Amino acid sequence: MRIVVLAGGIGGARFLRGLKAAAPEAEITVVGNTGDDIHLFGLKVCPDLDTVMYTLGGGIHEEQGWGRADETFTVKEELAAYGVGPEWFGLGDRDFATHIVRTQMIGAGYPLSAVTEALCARWQPGVRLLPMSDDRVETHVLIEADGERKAVHFQEYWVRLRASVPAQAVLPVGAEAAKPAPGVLEAIAAADVIVFPPSNPVVSIGTILAVPGIREAIAEAGVPVVGLSPIVGDAPVRGMADKVLAAVGVESTAAAVAAHYGSGLLDGWLVDTVDAGVVGEVEAAGIRCRAIPLMMSDLDATTRMAREALDLAEEVRA
Repeated sequence: MRIVVLAGGIGGARFLRGLKAAAPEAEITVVGNTGDDIHLFGLKVCPDLDTVMYTLGGGIHEEQGWGRADETFTVKEELAAYGVGPEWFGLGDRDFATHIVRTQMIGAGYPLSAVTEALCARWQPGVRLLPMSDDRVETHVLIEADGERKAVHFQEYWVRLRASVPAQAVLPVGAEAAKPAPGVLEAIAAADVIVFPPSNPVVSIGTILAVPGIREAIAEAGVPVVGLSPIVGDAPVRGMADKVLAAVGVESTAAAVAAHYGSGLLDGWLVDTVDAGVVGEVEAAGIRCRAIPLMMSDLDATTRMAREALDLAEEVRA
């Protein structure tokens, strides 16, 4: 079985661990969001790609869900002593090494897809990890602060501001001119199943779909496309997805997110048991829907979620 997964950071990475356990013989291709990428201290940082790579490769800080395990922050402290910021983005010493290697390779002329493959050669994540594009795409958020409307990088909105001010718009800057990275469209065309994990539907999966050609390829693939709701009981399972959903005019409900993707893209949708009441509404919109436990409390629970997603895909196919 060939499975393609569109993934953001923590939610996508943790779901992938369960998917690997649920389908150990499957060929899994992960199309990773690069809209969160940011340049810091002269280095190119790819938070979502690295979170998938570290999580599946056994190097993640399990409690945080991001960053390296057994991390130290000597370089960050020394930079701060020189008055060099930003201090709000916490890169650890081990993590710095990844970004240095990536930046050196890109400076030598290698595209991000080739760099990601080289980094994965160390971590052996057990999936093929592809950036959504080799082109630079950065998600920015339009806010109003101190009486002024301005766009800030998504990382600044999410990490420094903690989404404490309303997002007026979400802008995937550069997406309209970007091309899918080598292998992305081919993987989608060859897939047996396409999965949207419980990643942020606006700034993770939404940004991937904003790259011209990817949404169209998924819609035309002719295979089941199944998603898992990141909203449980009208609230995000993790993070502040409700803030960016509001910016694009989508209610923070499992049914509204399914409608946001739409029946032209999505064939099946899993919601949590607490949202079982919306199953009929989602199915009336032309999307097969089932209610199951959706909390990724441990690997066993996540594996069951992944199996349910694959079962729903087979149900749709039949």
